[in-house]
Amino acid sequence: MAQPNYTKILLNGWQSIVMFGLLGLVLALIISFVQPLKYSSTARLLILQDVGTSVDAYTASRSEERIADNLSTIIYTSTFFDQVLNSGFSISESQFPENDSKRRRAWGKTVKASVNRGSGLLSITAYHQDVRVAEQLVRAIAFVLTDRVGEYTSGGSVSVQLVDEPLSSRWPVKPNIIANILSGFILGAFVGIGYVLVQTERIRRRHQLIHEDF
Repeated sequence: MAQPNYTKILLNGWQSIVMFGLLGLVLALIISFVQPLKYSSTARLLILQDVGTSVDAYTASRSEERIADNLSTIIYTSTFFDQVLNSGFSISESQFPENDSKRRRAWGKTVKASVNRGSGLLSITAYHQDVRVAEQLVRAIAFVLTDRVGEYTSGGSVSVQLVDEPLSSRWPVKPNIIANILSGFILGAFVGIGYVLVQTERIRRRHQLIHEDF
């Protein structure tokens, strides 16, 4: 028996594929708008380490990058979170759950830390429904890092400088509605492709059984 022409099958079933794609798009839109819209605020800090003249520039740069990596991990800890709350900025503890585990998860979703490779630059981003709160969170994080960096690094030769003031988004960035729409449509289209192929195979087998009976 000849193998089915899948390209022709999918072309003939394009309406079903598009229909499932649109259904996925609608579901993605619903899910996106059910979630609270959040703004972002981002600041960049420079990690500096005084290693003297005995170390070459490349080694010093890698060392600063490693320190930035460590600090980017520490930002998510409960101890650092408590220091941010107590830093004197307009951040209310009531914005986070009382339960410790839920509070840690909420904090992990509120902040994002990343390191620019090849440099000692540490980017800090905070997300919140109120853009002013997002900016205050970033400023508080930057303050704690610059003021208490010695508590999180070995030795006293490391310093942190705020090199880019917080830059806040004008529009909500979470959820990413455009990305969600595209993902929903593509996933729906794949489901549609599967549906078309399954239906075609069922029809083919049904015809095969009918012919065998005769």
